[in-house]
Amino acid sequence: MIKKKDLSQEDKKTWEDYIKDPSDIYDKDTNNRKVLRKERFKFDLHGFTLDDANKKVRQILLFCIEKKYKELLLITGKGLHSTSHKDAYISKDLGKLKYSVPEFIKSDIELNKLIISIKEAKVKDGGEGAILIKFKNL
Repeated sequence: MIKKKDLSQEDKKTWEDYIKDPSDIYDKDTNNRKVLRKERFKFDLHGFTLDDANKKVRQILLFCIEKKYKELLLITGKGLHSTSHKDAYISKDLGKLKYSVPEFIKSDIELNKLIISIKEAKVKDGGEGAILIKFKNL
């Protein structure tokens, strides 16, 4: 490449005009942005009763969809400290949040339409004591 030592006045003027308004330059950083979905919302249901947990889960799911989260990590606990065994009218297993919350979501037609999957979380995310819910891209 050969450098010119002396620019003509016309070239200088063209360059200065161009610097003032570089409208024909494509800015890939600002013009190519997509609506990004947030990765994960996390909520701990420890201490909630079954009814309160289901109401809260409904609120959280709708919130996550509105805010464009990809997934929801619900910490339910393993049910080791559950007192459901003291009540003869409550199922020992289904009274636990880790079982009842997924069933509540699956039985709600509106919520079920928003969900891709409901799985037990990976060990690093809580394992048996957590549920990972993945949302559809709406």
